[in-house]
Amino acid sequence: MPRPVGPGLLAGRRLLNVWDLAAIVVVFGALVAVAHVAERTFLPIAAPQALTVSLDPARLPAYAVRTTLRMFAALAASLVFTFAYATAAAKSRRAALVLIPLLDILQSVPILGFLTFTVVFFMNLFPGRVMGLELAAVFAIFTSQAWNMAFSLYQSLRSLPGDLQEVARSFRLTPWQRFWRLEVPFAIPGLVWNTMMSMSGGWFFVVASEAVTVGNHSWMLPGIGSYVALALQRRDLAAVGWAILAMLVVILLYDQILFRPLVAWSDRFRFETTASEAIEDPWLLRLFRRTDLLRRLGDALGAAAVWFTGLRLARRPRPPKPDAAPSRVVDALWLCVLLVVLAWGLWRIVGFLAGTLSWHELGHVLLIGVYTLIRVVVLIALASLVWVPVGVWIGLRPAWARRVQPLAQFLAAFPANLLFPPFVLFIVYFRLNPDIWLSPLMILGTQWYILFNVIAGAAAFPGDLREAAASLGLRGRLWWFRAILPGILGYYVTGAITASGGAWNASIVAEVASWGHTTLVAQGLGAYIAQATAEGRLAHVVLGVAVMACFVLLFNRLLWRPLYDFASRRLTF
Repeated sequence: MPRPVGPGLLAGRRLLNVWDLAAIVVVFGALVAVAHVAERTFLPIAAPQALTVSLDPARLPAYAVRTTLRMFAALAASLVFTFAYATAAAKSRRAALVLIPLLDILQSVPILGFLTFTVVFFMNLFPGRVMGLELAAVFAIFTSQAWNMAFSLYQSLRSLPGDLQEVARSFRLTPWQRFWRLEVPFAIPGLVWNTMMSMSGGWFFVVASEAVTVGNHSWMLPGIGSYVALALQRRDLAAVGWAILAMLVVILLYDQILFRPLVAWSDRFRFETTASEAIEDPWLLRLFRRTDLLRRLGDALGAAAVWFTGLRLARRPRPPKPDAAPSRVVDALWLCVLLVVLAWGLWRIVGFLAGTLSWHELGHVLLIGVYTLIRVVVLIALASLVWVPVGVWIGLRPAWARRVQPLAQFLAAFPANLLFPPFVLFIVYFRLNPDIWLSPLMILGTQWYILFNVIAGAAAFPGDLREAAASLGLRGRLWWFRAILPGILGYYVTGAITASGGAWNASIVAEVASWGHTTLVAQGLGAYIAQATAEGRLAHVVLGVAVMACFVLLFNRLLWRPLYDFASRRLTF
């Protein structure tokens, strides 16, 4: 039957139609805007208008484009890091002994600590150029995105269903094919949601990354973050409102253009044996499916991806031997190497601090570290009680998940810095205790890791298990403890690990809140590091960061890792 001729430039076998033209206009318009704004990144630092920030709302569209470019550049680097780092940790038991604790430490290192060293490094790569500061800002945003995404992929690779692994072995897939045909598709739903969360969570650090102060030097890269920093510095509430509106518009745009189609696409990789609920595709996917040229390009890229992932780059794996066991000698040698490296690192740190600090200072830092630990534990518990039920309800209803998605992204992206004015005024007016009432600022930006991971876990919960639970009459408390909580425990632990690490990191900002000439300080490790950084006391900064890393590492080792291993060992479907 001949193909009907619709509106297009050519009849018969069309190359373009009106939908192609609409899509091309959107794509090329975005590329032109990006190129126009990105050219300023190659200017010298001393050039006029290179690092000038104005509170004129007319400048906000250009600032929004520059900030979004930095965030997507950081997101691309985070994806590369995630696939390399998480895969190495999941595939090698001995590598995981190093990589996973190191990831715990990295997510606990404050962003101020990264900026102190990375700004100098990147500026030496591009002396006197704005590009050096741009790369430092991108790296700072990268540190707010990569750890959560790496944990998500690692959790998915460790919790592959046994029957899918058996199918991969029966088809004699090579490791390369198994990774791209089984492991990555299984991990995509959770990774997409965590990528959205990481993108939103990066907004919390945009202010710190675009308004950089290291030593006696200060720079403000044009962007929404520096706009917010300047508005807070000048106590301009109208400018703060304009910044919030610009953030909302940017989040809605990249939600509609990128993440909403990604969530719809990732739904095809849900692991279940029953038909899922039919959900209408986003408008952008429908637009591309109505095109001719772009759809053919997409088909060609898809065919190339299938060919690439199907390459046999390694020999087919041999059937595993039932009596194969890891070598205890190699394990012992590897453990000895790790202990030697750890002892050497501790010796260097102690040697650096011994000439400046006293044992009394160490005891004081440990004590205030306990104060921050109590805040983190209480806040994570409260956030879990609130967001686990909400996340389960949303995740089990795909239609509602897509409606709530932009709102959740905006709330996750909302910088806690913008809430400092009402919090400070509220605490001062009612004469409240800052040690208690500044604490919620620590969790405002990180609680969403729990919500997004629970939504991802509930969305990935197999439909046949839901039907089995319904047929067995599981309801109420029995349904929660026998069905859904075991099914989402791995996802929840991933979100809780990242949320707790983010809360420790956010304590640097949350335990010292300022508005104008009023500054409130809560006793804690975050306030200690923030004040030491502002005063340039490097030894105290190193001590505070080292103690914070130890607290995070011990907390993860004693609580989250046992829960994580239990979920991987006993609750994998």
